[in-house]
Amino acid sequence: MTHPSSADDRSTVTGRRRIAFAVHTGREGLDGLPTLIRSLVLSNPGVCEDFVVLHPGLADAEFDALRPLHPRLVTRRAADRGDVLRLEGYDTVVALGPGMVVLGDLGELLRMRHGVAAVPQWPDAGPDGERRVVQPEGLFVVQRADLDDALAARLASGGAVPPDGALTPLDARYDFPARRLHDDLPVPEDVVVLRFTGPRDAPGYGPATGARRRFELSDEEFRAAYRALRGPKHPDLLAHYAPPLLAARPSLDLARTVADVYRGQGRYDEAVEVLAPVVADRLDAPRCHETLGVCLMALSRYDEAEAHLLLAAASPGVAPRAFAQLARLAWLLGREADAHAYAREGLAADPTDAGCHAWHVRTRPREPEAGADAAPEPDPAGQLAHVALFAEGDENAGDKVLPEAVRMCFGDDTGPRRWYAQPVHRLVDEAALERLNARRGVVVGGGGLFLPDTSPNGNSHWQWNVPDDVLARVTAPLAVFAVGYNVFDGQLYRRRRFAESLRVLVERSAFFGLRNHGSIDRVRELLPASLRDRVRYQPCPTTVARHLLPGRFEAAERSDTVLVNCAYDRAGLRFGHDYGHFLAQTAHALGALRERADVRYAAHMPADERFVHDLRREHGIALPVERLHTMSNDDVRDLYARARLVIGMRGHAGMIPFGCGTPILSLVSHPKLAYFLSDIGRPEWGLSVHDRELGPRLAERAAAVLDDHAAAVADVHGAQEFLWKTTQSNLQELRGVFDPA
Repeated sequence: MTHPSSADDRSTVTGRRRIAFAVHTGREGLDGLPTLIRSLVLSNPGVCEDFVVLHPGLADAEFDALRPLHPRLVTRRAADRGDVLRLEGYDTVVALGPGMVVLGDLGELLRMRHGVAAVPQWPDAGPDGERRVVQPEGLFVVQRADLDDALAARLASGGAVPPDGALTPLDARYDFPARRLHDDLPVPEDVVVLRFTGPRDAPGYGPATGARRRFELSDEEFRAAYRALRGPKHPDLLAHYAPPLLAARPSLDLARTVADVYRGQGRYDEAVEVLAPVVADRLDAPRCHETLGVCLMALSRYDEAEAHLLLAAASPGVAPRAFAQLARLAWLLGREADAHAYAREGLAADPTDAGCHAWHVRTRPREPEAGADAAPEPDPAGQLAHVALFAEGDENAGDKVLPEAVRMCFGDDTGPRRWYAQPVHRLVDEAALERLNARRGVVVGGGGLFLPDTSPNGNSHWQWNVPDDVLARVTAPLAVFAVGYNVFDGQLYRRRRFAESLRVLVERSAFFGLRNHGSIDRVRELLPASLRDRVRYQPCPTTVARHLLPGRFEAAERSDTVLVNCAYDRAGLRFGHDYGHFLAQTAHALGALRERADVRYAAHMPADERFVHDLRREHGIALPVERLHTMSNDDVRDLYARARLVIGMRGHAGMIPFGCGTPILSLVSHPKLAYFLSDIGRPEWGLSVHDRELGPRLAERAAAVLDDHAAAVADVHGAQEFLWKTTQSNLQELRGVFDPA
């Protein structure tokens, strides 16, 4: 269940698999479902997929006892268990029975990508005693793409195992009949799913009955047992179980657990409501003060946030993190000297702290160059203000190239004489408003600024930290330029405040251009009908670099190089259960590519290098690394312009090389990549990271590019033309906005 005023961006744009556990039961099997659900959750605490209960027409109230047990319970009417195998709306279905209990990890089943799988069972003694059968009430793992009606009917009716190839056999531990454990035999240690087919308390089955009774808990006992588990827990499960537990057993530690869950879901106001009353000014709870301070900062309650972070910083164990947050807070408010001082205090507590080091470097006073004449102050009336994410240090290379590309659209001079920089995350207070209004115009963008969680604030709920009343008083002409709606498939967020801020932004803007039509559609959904037509298309300027820097890339000599890039932020939303599959498939493709090209890895930021490490560890393939985050913008563009092909997962690992005239293939794990390819009419250049045949298809398409490279380059040039014409038309309009006659 989603939180009120939340949106669930679940779509099939990226090919992300929709997975469900499913069970069919009548009223007679309902009493077994609570135990099944508890066992599933406690044995797989990091897994939260839909749990679908199919039934012959029971009243909705019959399922009330199940709803506290799982946050994604779905009930549907169905004729028989055969409908479990044909479950609409899902790609992978793990079919369970009401008499089952889950004793172990189901990860292997969730990672399966092909076929229909079940455990062939030995039937009871009889004329067919030597022939294994499929039990219709047994466990199945169904890939809907591989199930036809004939096989579904055969499996639902039971009987002999289908011919070779029609069924993937599972190990017996995934569907172990309790009837085999007569005479009080112990449950084998490797059993993952234990299935009861008769009375659950029959004599002679003590160990099996005991295994089941471990999960016959009250709701409060179940929640407490879940919280007590070690290791990673799914945030949706924690958010479902921890608040009722806190209400029943209030404690400071539990309040922090609930607040951390809410914080991870972007529910900062609820985190504060939970934590503030129990923390107050206690000096013995530094981690709680840190959590509370971060949540208050996300709500733009900066004075309160600073007070709690200072309390947290008094504890040596928490001080480095707290001082890093204090440095960020001071920087958000334009207090550069305070930010530098906080970062210095954090380094005094821990000289190795990366966060404090980054803020110390970012906020250190800039010394004038020796012997340089003092440059005259630029005339504000001759400048454009630029509201953007200005990346520094080891931050994302794409976020360094993008702001310069935006400025290139408006002229050759991209420096401080013509441009005043307003970092997008910094609060627009009265002084900042005055500085913006002193300029001849304000350009906001580009990039995926319509994103709720990178640097959250309570003023707009997107990346620009501007209150509505301040935004309404921007008198300089305002243009939103090539901004993207950057929410992942499956990402939950609360958008009421965002929609209100968005309305004010569109009303105030003289130009409102989004970088792809997917973003346009999503943003228009949030606007009143009277404002929707004001949202228009403005491609990301990185995609037209050949035209912004004419002649520069045409003479570039191509190396025999294929560059690869992957991204790992929000990896759970990108890959789901398919990361191992993705890694194996790309290893297959890259192995083929290395026979005909120099395959190298393009890291946009340090975290991207995880792919290189995983690929070497799991598949023995070592790739040389090009660290783009250490390069200048010109060097990044030149590297991409010299490559023969770029295979990228980050948006700008596709758009920057494309803009330089280099053929691309996109590994689609975020809707924005599919949106861009749709805009240029080349959806075949994208392959979902979830594609079951990703490796062979990627190898085939990459080979086609290399086989006829001249045609591939010409195709890129042709696809750019519409983007450039659109950009030229928009810029002509903006000249009239910023420089009226």
